[in-house]
Amino acid sequence: MNYFKKQIPLEEGDFYLTKEGYRCFTEQYHLKRGYCCKSGCRHCPYGFDKKNHNT
Repeated sequence: MNYFKKQIPLEEGDFYLTKEGYRCFTEQYHLKRGYCCKSGCRHCPYGFDKKNHNT
């Protein structure tokens, strides 16, 4: 089963590296992707609340 709808090429401003060295996607990237993955992303523009499991 393919969980990913499409691959989005990364551009400047799509992510930054955290102090731990992880890639953190920005609101810009999430909007380009066009949907919420319901993972509780730090910069989710879709309003998903991982604690309550709703948007």
